[in-house]
Amino acid sequence: MKIKPTYEKVTPTFGSSIVVRQHTQEAHKSRAFWHFHPELELVYVNKGAGKRHIGNHLSYFNNSQLILMGSNLPHNGFTDRLTASGSETIVQFLPDFLGEPFLKLPEMERIALLFERAKRGILYKPETKFIVGPKIESLNDCQGFNRVLKLLEILNDLALSEHYTILNVDGVAFETEPQDSAKIDVIFKYINNNFQQHISLEDMADKVNMTVPAFCRFFKKATGKTFTKLVNEYRVVHATKLLQESKMSITDICFECGFNNFSHFNKFFNEITGTTASKYRSEMTRIIQ
Repeated sequence: MKIKPTYEKVTPTFGSSIVVRQHTQEAHKSRAFWHFHPELELVYVNKGAGKRHIGNHLSYFNNSQLILMGSNLPHNGFTDRLTASGSETIVQFLPDFLGEPFLKLPEMERIALLFERAKRGILYKPETKFIVGPKIESLNDCQGFNRVLKLLEILNDLALSEHYTILNVDGVAFETEPQDSAKIDVIFKYINNNFQQHISLEDMADKVNMTVPAFCRFFKKATGKTFTKLVNEYRVVHATKLLQESKMSITDICFECGFNNFSHFNKFFNEITGTTASKYRSEMTRIIQ
């Protein structure tokens, strides 16, 4: 089976070095695949919800988010759903879009450090998100020199902010060839579509034309996790979505997410989120993201 590599070619419009795209209403399903590119990517969702799958990090967000991802950090598309007045703004640019010497200027030191930090994925907290988010949206109305100036202002704001979380604290284990990244894409798509049912190692290995032992070695080397752990993470992330958005009982959520044993559900939920499902639900009702 020949699988196309999932390197994404990012092409700015003529006369521009920065890509700015704004999506409203419908999420772009075409972007929901496992991909990477040398450009940094800034994503701001003002009103919407979806999964974050960035490097080794997997979680669910509800309402809004602001993320900066560094060069070649593998990720999936983000927005599962936008609200009626919601939009997702994506900004992509090369680290040296103003030339390599520019990044080495003393005035750019903080931004250069920001780019390095972004290689692990940065999630910004409300203190920064609600100030910088509207500036990111305004890039869509800027052109040429004004767009460059506005982006530098945004990057400076992000570089100075102390209100953020690093998503891949231990770094990112994904250092694979493009064809390996394509296999990971096939695996993640299959998990995403089938995690609510039992997924056997035999079936998964067969999807990428590998033996079970070879598949297990490949997956652990590429992701730093066992296949079972990643499937359980998908199930727990889906559980956090249902705990936030539905009135279902925790027992029903357990089985809806693909767990067939309530004690296993409790164990994995606590292991992955650091809290129980009931505590998670009560905390989420108090938090306004």
